[in-house]
Amino acid sequence: MSTIPRLVIAAPASGSGKTTVATGLMAAFTEAGLTVSAHKVGPDYIDPGYHALATGRPGRNLDAYLCGPGQLAPLFLHGSAGADLAVVEGVMGLYDGASGFGELASTAQVAKLLRAPVVLVVDASAQSRSVAALVHGFASWDPEVRLAGVILNKVGSDRHEELLRAALDEAGVPVLGALRRAPQVQTPSRHLGLIPVAERQADALESVRAQAAQVREGCDLKALLALAHSAPELPGTAWDPALAVARSVTGTQGAAVVPGKPVVAVAGGAAFTFSYAEHTELLTAAGAEVAVFDPLRDERLPAGTQALVIGGGFPEMYAAELSANAPLRRAVVDLAASGAPVVAECAGLLYLARTLDGEPMCGVLPADARMSERLTLGYREAVALADNALAVAGTRVRGHEFHRTVLEPGAGASPAWGMTHPARRVEGHVQGGVHASYLHVHWAAEPSLARRLAARAADRPPLEARCG
Repeated sequence: MSTIPRLVIAAPASGSGKTTVATGLMAAFTEAGLTVSAHKVGPDYIDPGYHALATGRPGRNLDAYLCGPGQLAPLFLHGSAGADLAVVEGVMGLYDGASGFGELASTAQVAKLLRAPVVLVVDASAQSRSVAALVHGFASWDPEVRLAGVILNKVGSDRHEELLRAALDEAGVPVLGALRRAPQVQTPSRHLGLIPVAERQADALESVRAQAAQVREGCDLKALLALAHSAPELPGTAWDPALAVARSVTGTQGAAVVPGKPVVAVAGGAAFTFSYAEHTELLTAAGAEVAVFDPLRDERLPAGTQALVIGGGFPEMYAAELSANAPLRRAVVDLAASGAPVVAECAGLLYLARTLDGEPMCGVLPADARMSERLTLGYREAVALADNALAVAGTRVRGHEFHRTVLEPGAGASPAWGMTHPARRVEGHVQGGVHASYLHVHWAAEPSLARRLAARAADRPPLEARCG
């Protein structure tokens, strides 16, 4: 059982300001001396980067579609261990979930699974008394969701605030904050959402500080903290990466922890910012030594690299710089040619291609990538079609796609995945030790992926990175 104080910050719809409020609350409580655990509902990688900046702890995702509802409370307990307070930022509107799956993966479902009170952030810029009807509807829609208060955002004036508070007082819903419009707290966006922290570290820090100041001025932090403390005990035990890896080998050959601490290089830096904290925790639990490097700056892979993971991000924004780092591109080619495991997701897939928007990339895969006007976004179900560095044939996973690029051809002679939902198709490339795909998968849902990668790495002799 856990008594971690906790709040879920939700909204009626996207664009209401919940990211600003949630991040501001995280930063304000952290600056007040509390240890704050930050969580994000859904698969999004970008918001957790701002959460980490606000709290000094890893931002973590809670996605009931990717990991299953039964994993949410254990993952939450794992991520919030040692914290004084947990703040969970919702996704989209409070009741919006995976399309066609009812409440699955919605903020409401996560709030119920965590037995957490919900604070609704309402964009009040174009309404007054009608706000009461809106909030009443959200509060009464699902009686299992405890909508415990409202924070009014984009309030125009003192008089506007008075009208809003009077309406909500009639509705019996406490107002826990009222925030004026403040351009300095806004975070710039582009084609896939907010610009990641790694690309604007100093400006991002300034934005987070401004958000904290705005929240301190406009919100009742004492009441919000008391509300968080009102959350009941949360039953269950924390997710444990070592136990997850051990359980992943039940009924199979081999030990849970591979011998020799194989070095698994993981791409980071501004071009590759999309990753889940649990991935490196699982690799470490499986016996690997995780070495992070920056493909924009480092001309060599980490010493002793036996496997490579290149996650998601924005390589299209850095195509020229990535291309200019020819020594590292050659090192990646050498590693792939040696048969070492190379696992690439989305941005990593593009980096392994021949070209990206005409700029030479690594050329490991016989494919070319380019930017597109079309956004590909959504949850997917898939099955591994053949044994590879990441999964054995027949392994079923849930993942998501999130990109505005096109790879031609999208599938190689040996595809990485056979998509089974929402449409049946093949996708990605398996080539030697390379597994490259657009699909983002949360390894906490399938810890065998981390263990298999670590085991494959242990089977390879270290290949010292070269610079020419």
